[in-house]
Amino acid sequence: MSKKRVLIVTQEMEPYTTLSEISAIARRLPQYVQEHGMEIRVLMPRFGTINERRHRLHEVVRLSGMNIIVDEDDYPLIIKVASLPGTRMQVYFLDNEEFFKRKQIFEDEKGNPFDDNTDRMIFFCKGVLETVKKFGWAPDLIHCHGWMTSLIPFYLKVAYQNEPIFKDAKIIYSLYNSNGTEGSLSERFAEKASINDLEPEDLKAYANGSGISLHEGASEFSDALIVGSEELGDALKTTVDGSSKPTLANQDTDEYLPAYLDFYKELLGS
Repeated sequence: MSKKRVLIVTQEMEPYTTLSEISAIARRLPQYVQEHGMEIRVLMPRFGTINERRHRLHEVVRLSGMNIIVDEDDYPLIIKVASLPGTRMQVYFLDNEEFFKRKQIFEDEKGNPFDDNTDRMIFFCKGVLETVKKFGWAPDLIHCHGWMTSLIPFYLKVAYQNEPIFKDAKIIYSLYNSNGTEGSLSERFAEKASINDLEPEDLKAYANGSGISLHEGASEFSDALIVGSEELGDALKTTVDGSSKPTLANQDTDEYLPAYLDFYKELLGS
């Protein structure tokens, strides 16, 4: 019997980014799942804070060379890879000089969110799916971590719904507190995110009446949810409480790995 394939998509991961809820889970979870018999691939952005020499990143020429369209402009996608220390696992990094060369992640030196965070998110989400197509590797489960991955469930269920490589994939979205990121996104969010001949109204699940709700939209298009943060804001609590989808509650630090694995197996029927 072939191994189940799990794609982990994350905006952060130790040791490549600083310690956070997301980076800690994204570091431990893939290794644990792989050690328990599943095949894993991990994709994340190649932020300018990542030291390529220290972490031994190198370009994967056969995967690089695609252009990703964002708001009618073409941006080259470069794929790099590194071996995760202490494991037999590789992490793939999506890079673009326009979006990821800067020496900060989501905010400038003064703590102001970057004006192009919407474009960076769209580039990353679409780039992930195009990269997986180029892998020729059909995932059974796709697990998204962080607001920067929040368009992936929508793209999979709408823009990429006829792609054979994704047709059997289950999608899990982990909910984390996003520290107000949504308020900094472009007023043209829906227009920009409407790739592949989609219309802005197709993204109505990402609108909460007064602004953008990334987690609500991602939850709408996912097959299952995981509560990643111990404490959620009121809006996120409402999203979780109002969902009828399989949901894994927040787990204690010492217990979340086996709980996540069991949740995976339940969704995959294995």
